[in-house]
Parts: sequence; structure tokens; C-alpha cells
Amino acid sequence: MPLSLEQYAAYLDTRALHWPAAPAPEPAKARSHLVQLPEVRAVLWNVYGTLLSIAGGELWFTHPQAFAMEVALDKTVQEFKMWASMTRRPGQPSEQLATWYEQALLKQKMAAGGGRERLPEVSSYRLWEAMLKLLIQKDYRFDPTFYGALNEFAHKVAFFFHSSLQGTAAYPGAGDALLRIKSRGLMQGVLADAQPFTLLQVQRGVSARAAGIRIDDLLDDGLRFLSCEIEGRKPSERLFRKVQAALKEQGLQPHEVLHIGNSVTRDLAPARRIGLRTALFAGDKSSLQATPEQLKDSTTRPDVLLTDLSQLAEVIP
Repeated sequence: MPLSLEQYAAYLDTRALHWPAAPAPEPAKARSHLVQLPEVRAVLWNVYGTLLSIAGGELWFTHPQAFAMEVALDKTVQEFKMWASMTRRPGQPSEQLATWYEQALLKQKMAAGGGRERLPEVSSYRLWEAMLKLLIQKDYRFDPTFYGALNEFAHKVAFFFHSSLQGTAAYPGAGDALLRIKSRGLMQGVLADAQPFTLLQVQRGVSARAAGIRIDDLLDDGLRFLSCEIEGRKPSERLFRKVQAALKEQGLQPHEVLHIGNSVTRDLAPARRIGLRTALFAGDKSSLQATPEQLKDSTTRPDVLLTDLSQLAEVIP
């Protein structure tokens, strides 16, 4: 029976593979602002830069450093033995794969959201599935008994590539904060720029700090808003309209929902526009995206400013 994505990730742990490390959190020059929000009945988390530490505070499809991108592509070629089915041209295998990747990424962006989305988001597995189909036309073969069908295989390739591109780790207190929200009887979900493997990264991140936490048990199915599924990145109107409609179905008023994120522009400002309460996570200088002007402006100022995720206990009584 093929491995699930979670089993595949565990299998990779058994091998002597070298992944880029997640950046260590660096305290930002910020002062917490904590007020109780007793009316809150649900919490929506941003992921990268809020629950998970990651270089740049967000997931990249292309690394700003060309060498890092080259390394990730080369590792992917070698891991999945793609070179034999690629056209023999001068240069490194990663160079040819990079050309395919750029073309496939552009095509996926143009198709995302029916081509009408101003801030399109692609699905990483669909991107790699398209590239694998090109390889299959050149007699590429993979083991379906291990990897599963083509779409399952594409999920695993995407996970491997992004793991080679950026390391992730849970912020201190992330698991405890998730457990605390659940224990207080609140609904809980994610509203994030994310990929199909993102929640697995959260699971692995919090488990590395505290064994026994199961993310699926902590997040409500109706409150999972991932950009790759809606095909729009924050602050996409498509994404936040989806949130509005789903909250109404759950019987939640906008002011009863708290969105926690690390960016005023991408997370909190659009959340405020649809009436959500907001909390800025300012616990990591490298991921924090907020200006003094935004923190003073009544249209963008968050209700709460957290410098540590444990402070959420003071916000939700």
C-alpha cells in the first residue's frame, strides 16, 4: 500500500538528508498590547510567520538566492531519478528543470482563479504534477506501490522540493496556544497562504516540541481556508469572501472571530475590512510585517499585539 504524505515525511526522517534549517526567532522591538476579547468564539491562524518560523516569513516558490534554488532543484532531480528522462543538453540537470519549473509556474498562475484573480495562488502539487507529465512523455517511471498514483506522487515531490528550499519549525508556544484555544471550547481554524503540505508542516513542527498533539483534532473542518485551494493569495478578495460565507454557515458573526497573523497588509487589514477582530504576532523580527504608521492608523491597527504566543491566554479569558 502506498505511503501517505505523513508516512513519506517520516520515511525521509530515517535517512541522512540535509535540509535547510528554520531561522531562529529574533525578538522584535515591540511592546505587547493585550486586551480581553470575551466575545470571541473562534480563532483563525495564519501559518507561516505566525505558527511556523520560515525564512522570509512566507513560503517561496522561487528562492531569492539563485544558488539555494539550484540546490533544491538538483536534490529533487537526484531524489526522484528524473535525469534519465530529461533532454540531454549542456549544463547541470537543475538548469533544465529550472526552465520547466518557471514555465509551469507561470502557466499555473495564469490559470489560477480562472485567470481573473488579481493575486493568484497555485497549488504546488498541481505544478509538479504538470512537470511529471512532461517527464512521463519521455518514458519516466516511478513506483506507484511506494508513492501512489500520479497525484499522490506529485504531493510527495512538492513536499520534498519545498523542504529542500526552506526549513520550518514551530514557534515556541505554538502547540500550547493551539491546545489552549481548543480546551476553552472555541472553534479554531487557519486562514493562510498555504499549500497541501502546510498542515503537515504544522503537525511536524508542534510535535517536535511536544509529542502527542494532533492538528486534525484541533482544527475545525469548516474553518480551514488555504490559498492553494481557493486559488488566491492574501489579501485576495476571493479568499476573504470565502471566509465571510463560511463563517455565516458556521453561525459566527465577524466580530466573534479573531484572526492572528504577522502581516498588517496581508493578514490583518483585509480581516478588519470584513469585520474580524485582529491580533498581530510580533514575536519574530524576521517575519513581522508592520510599520509604525499601520499600528497607529485606526483602519489597520490590530486589537491585540502579541510578542509571545503564550500571551493569548490573557486575551481569551
